[in-house]
Amino acid sequence: MIVELRTLLAVARHGTFSAAGDRLGLTQAAVSGHMRRLEDSLGFALFDRTGRSATLNAAGLRTLARAEVLVSGFDALGEPTTDEEWGKPLQIGAIASVQATLVTRALVPFRQRFPNCRVHLAPGVSLHMMDRVEAGELDVAILIRPTFEPPQELEWIPLVHEHYVLLVAQDVLGDDWQRVLVEQPFIRYNRSSFGGRQVERFLREHALALREWVEVDDIQAMVAMVENGLGVAVVPLTETILPLPAGVRAIPMGGEPVHREIGALCRRVAVSDAVLGFVECLRGRCLGGG
Repeated sequence: MIVELRTLLAVARHGTFSAAGDRLGLTQAAVSGHMRRLEDSLGFALFDRTGRSATLNAAGLRTLARAEVLVSGFDALGEPTTDEEWGKPLQIGAIASVQATLVTRALVPFRQRFPNCRVHLAPGVSLHMMDRVEAGELDVAILIRPTFEPPQELEWIPLVHEHYVLLVAQDVLGDDWQRVLVEQPFIRYNRSSFGGRQVERFLREHALALREWVEVDDIQAMVAMVENGLGVAVVPLTETILPLPAGVRAIPMGGEPVHREIGALCRRVAVSDAVLGFVECLRGRCLGGG
């Protein structure tokens, strides 16, 4: 029932089944199914349902408080029993494109400063990692800045800016990015990610009729597809894909080019010395510090 309890917490945090589903990567029907199973197991209703709306009732609010304790206790099962700092892993979330570069470089001085601190590095998409930081499941996350303001209890620390470019195979002629984008098959950056949503908004603003045929959530896979002649792609010029393969070239997109900001997200209060230290190491590596 832990999965269903997590879904209950998400519904309470985000207000509706639909919003909770968006945050959890579930359909509204799946969230509703989780809640029905939980109610069946408990033997009582958690919501007052009117039409398409559902509001936690008194029993649901009591259950919510107990669910928070149960989920927190479940998450703590794998933690050491000691309260010494060295026994508590630093929980870091990071999008795939920064794990081998920005995060790895920051861990070098971090390990020197905190030699006894264990680290758990978890992958994920930006939206889900933001929720996990808010829920206390991650100490810090390195992600793409959302288009909306993060919750007030979270602090955003900007790190790097990366411009988007149009990647094409070397044998594709021309440097007019709009013409090339319309004429060639389009490999789309997955719209479930913050980065993919940025690209979607940019393309909509230019009202381009695209020959879209595949949607991908991995930037390096998109580069490989372009190299193999499967189409063109709008991607951030992130350090992970540089230098570009010999068979791929980048065309700048004119006007006001779209870019993404990579930053760290952590709680504003009650953060450990290890979290503060890791953020300092991240900023030092971005600024060229030692």
